[in-house]
Amino acid sequence: MIKGEISKISGPVVTAKNMKGAKMYDVVKVGNKRLIGEIIRLEGELAIVQVYEETSGVAPGEPVESTGLPLSVELGPGVLKSIYDGIQRPLEIIREEFGDFIIRGAQAPPIDKKKKWEFTPKAKPGEQVSQGDVLGTVQETSLIEHKIMVPAGMNGKLLQIKEGEHTVEETIAVIETKEGKQNIRMMVQCPVRKARRVARKLDPDIPLVSGQRVLDTFFPVAKGGTAAIPGPFGSGKTVTQQQLAKWCDAQVIVYVGCGERGNEMTEVLTEFPELIDPKSGKPLMERTVLIANTSNMPVAAREASVYTGITIAEYYRDMGYDVALMADSTSRWAEAMREISGRLEEMPGEEGYPAYLASKLAEFYERAGRVECLGNGNRIGSVTVVGAVSPPGGDFSEPVTQNTLRIVKVFWALDASLADRRHFPSINWLTSYSLYMDSMTEWYAKNVNKTWRATRDEAMSILQKEAELKEIVQLVGPDALPESDRITLETARMLREDMLQQNAYHEVDTYCSSKKQYQMLDTIIKFHAKSLETNRKGVPAAKIVDLKIKEEISRMKYVPEGEIDAKLKAIHHEFNTQLDALAKGVGA
Repeated sequence: MIKGEISKISGPVVTAKNMKGAKMYDVVKVGNKRLIGEIIRLEGELAIVQVYEETSGVAPGEPVESTGLPLSVELGPGVLKSIYDGIQRPLEIIREEFGDFIIRGAQAPPIDKKKKWEFTPKAKPGEQVSQGDVLGTVQETSLIEHKIMVPAGMNGKLLQIKEGEHTVEETIAVIETKEGKQNIRMMVQCPVRKARRVARKLDPDIPLVSGQRVLDTFFPVAKGGTAAIPGPFGSGKTVTQQQLAKWCDAQVIVYVGCGERGNEMTEVLTEFPELIDPKSGKPLMERTVLIANTSNMPVAAREASVYTGITIAEYYRDMGYDVALMADSTSRWAEAMREISGRLEEMPGEEGYPAYLASKLAEFYERAGRVECLGNGNRIGSVTVVGAVSPPGGDFSEPVTQNTLRIVKVFWALDASLADRRHFPSINWLTSYSLYMDSMTEWYAKNVNKTWRATRDEAMSILQKEAELKEIVQLVGPDALPESDRITLETARMLREDMLQQNAYHEVDTYCSSKKQYQMLDTIIKFHAKSLETNRKGVPAAKIVDLKIKEEISRMKYVPEGEIDAKLKAIHHEFNTQLDALAKGVGA
């Protein structure tokens, strides 16, 4: 055990002397209150430590003790349904023991060590097992079956495996390895800064279906992909991420509130436990882990919270689950890095952020992916990372947004002007993009419709054309536009209001299946084509714009999934009839 003493304190950064033999990223106990810290730099016998708790009152000369282990999380049955802080302290248990505010040095086990879980073996004594192989299962919640796997780096012969009820610390199996007999528990410790190993990474060619039309149809993200939601205050980042958490077709959700305001995080912590999983009818928390690190918590723990979240996500991915990680927001994480870097007296980069900002962001997002898991069973899992970015004043040119855009492949740009007009989700269709579009076209053609890509591209071209026409209208007025362009403007309005706008609080409109999304889009595009055809026959655009059937098209988003086929068939028939009648009137 390496023991030193404090020689210097600068906020959350503490310098300890007499620490010869300590290693980078070792966890240390700082001061008489044994505050948790992590070594982030070594200079001879000096260790520079970032402390994850408030350091006021800590004085030079107090002891510093290294644990010899890197910052790790405890993983096993009982992680789901939990609410942790940035270093995996269970907030609900700490609240029961210490009150509403975390006392410095407060500790509580992340996983209940006394609770017994029913373990069902899947392997037999005498079998050769290797890292990642499933030894057995535990029904962690009513929705998630927890797989107990052979720990990383372990291979050998399974000598013994125990069925029945056990705590996470009891031995449930014994494996004979080259180093001798190894006892296996249901709980493992995993370092947070090191990605868990996989057999191989797979191409991200399956969409993470969210039920949000503007995301799934226009800017889809793949399972195992990366997405960023930058936007100013009040533009809807948190609601968009909550909609993703509730409706996306991932089996496990990890929500990291990183440095957000206390009232926003309180809203998440009170609402999530009450949300009902729409697929199963059970509480959404049955398959969710929440990590809360508010802006008034120690700044260093903010930096650790995203690593804690991604490590938990990788653990469930290795069981073969699709996991979605929501990080809200990476800007606060970057600000924590900037503060620590300043106290370390490092050379600042752009806007005071450390020079390694880009590499740290890339290191985090790189841990996303759709993978073939280690071990038996041909398990395929994924971690999809959706990071919110909060650029000061909505300035997308600032370093965190720009460096994030270089890394992620989906950009959902939230627009304050759209939010002010009550257009939600307020995602700007002209500045957003998805680089997964080409790789997922085949999936959409096979599972939705062969003409999905062509229909989507046609809709995007109409929206882009609208932006050009609006500039002309502002200069010379709408009367100067050709008739066909007036129809294009009306179709673009229908796309914006009837397709892109979605009410998160409406019982039907809150979720829209991929099939219904395509049908709605196809209806608007076919109406557009028929309108242009009718206009060419001499019918004025003003008469087409005034058709009553447009009211029915605007209400199709509120039609339940089971009734949409019949409703859209009737709408198609009606607008064809009404437009044909107009054309005949001109001919007569």
